[in-house]
Amino acid sequence: MNFKTVFRVAGFTLLVEAAAMLLPMAVALYYGEDPSPFLKTIAIMVVLGLLSVFGLRGQRKFFAREGFFSVGLIWVLSGVFGALPFWFSGQFGSYVDCFFETISGFTTTGSSILTAIEGLPLGLLFWRSFTHWLGGMGVLILTTALLPFLGINSTHLIRAESPGPVKSKLVPRASQSSKILYAIYLGLTIIQVACLRIAGMPLYDSLIHSFGTAGTGGFSNRNLSVGAYGNPTFEIIITIFMLLFSLNFALYFLVLTGKVKQALKSDELRFFLGVTALATIIMSVNIASSFSTYADAIRAAAFQVASVISTTGFSTTDFNLWPELSRMLLVILMFIGACAGSTGGGMKCSRILVILRTIAAQVRSIIHPRSVTVVKLDGAPLSDSTIRTIYTYSATYIIIMFASALVVGLDNFSFGTTLTAVITCISNVGPGLEAVGPMGNFAAFSPLSKVVLSFCMIIGRLEIFPILVLFSRSAWKRH
Repeated sequence: MNFKTVFRVAGFTLLVEAAAMLLPMAVALYYGEDPSPFLKTIAIMVVLGLLSVFGLRGQRKFFAREGFFSVGLIWVLSGVFGALPFWFSGQFGSYVDCFFETISGFTTTGSSILTAIEGLPLGLLFWRSFTHWLGGMGVLILTTALLPFLGINSTHLIRAESPGPVKSKLVPRASQSSKILYAIYLGLTIIQVACLRIAGMPLYDSLIHSFGTAGTGGFSNRNLSVGAYGNPTFEIIITIFMLLFSLNFALYFLVLTGKVKQALKSDELRFFLGVTALATIIMSVNIASSFSTYADAIRAAAFQVASVISTTGFSTTDFNLWPELSRMLLVILMFIGACAGSTGGGMKCSRILVILRTIAAQVRSIIHPRSVTVVKLDGAPLSDSTIRTIYTYSATYIIIMFASALVVGLDNFSFGTTLTAVITCISNVGPGLEAVGPMGNFAAFSPLSKVVLSFCMIIGRLEIFPILVLFSRSAWKRH
């Protein structure tokens, strides 16, 4: 393990995070608030970052092991230092609460320990939601766009952090791919802000909710989330953009380069849209009796389906009060998640689709033992190693989920609260059911449970293996 290069990359990321904090600090100054929580944090990160970047020169060897180790380490450090403005502000009860809230932001989960959001300083709330925007495309994707400054190959960082079973660069150079991704990401965010402003939402609120939508995170500056506005136009705009940010960003690149037909042929895209449409129809019928008109029921169902399958976590109503069928559908959507290569979490639609096709192929081989069955995605056959990796990931995902639920179960909450708290964190959704529903929060959990749930969020965001590498004894060996 080339620790010098690993910590140089980590230090460079701290400098990027420190630069990002200048924006919420400017917001705090604009509203006449105390900027010192940001100043102190920026000073600490700049000193440590500069010491790491310029004080740890050595070999530039950077391979897969260094890439996975760096990704796990950097995401933990981003949460550790990103929590400092909350801690220095004195608005939080403990540093564990600050860490939980920050990790929830960067991993775009949206779970919160806050019971009264609207009383917090606007600068802190801006930073809280801005972590969604930074974490949505990935702090490291931004970093890799700048890494040529250090003379380090960033390919292994992108491979380790990019969500989904199939990872590919948009163009030959990894740093150039990162810039294209961020340009698309920024463009969609600006369009959403403009749409919300035209619809009448204040600029500050438009930015907060666009950050939450872009990162599919769901932090709001209102206690009742999007439902606080009672505005159907806001809900429709946010529903559309939650779905847009749930799609693989490579599809947008294909569209921009004139390959529209190729983008529309995506198996994962069709599967995602089909599941979303079917869930919306079923849920609309199931909850119709709870609304005065069918239009209201359809709008509420569409918003909540988009919110959960995109793993955003915004809410317009308390779905804890909905019929059991709708609640179970939402839990299933939490598990499925968004598309690979998007800002969303969950298992990813591509994995679910491959698993279903593998099951179908296995059934066909039993019925026709002499037939040759091939599992395909987008018309291309998948290798045995790819399918094996998907099944390994899925099994590990489930094992970690139940192991975490056992630890969180020590807090003695109900089964529904405990299990959905873990599922919503590892799937990066935000709200669960019962005590952690859309009108609840995670404040009552013990510090141990909050730390476990925080790592569930990181594990879900990084798709497990970078964190497992970080805690692997063999990864710490130099050779």
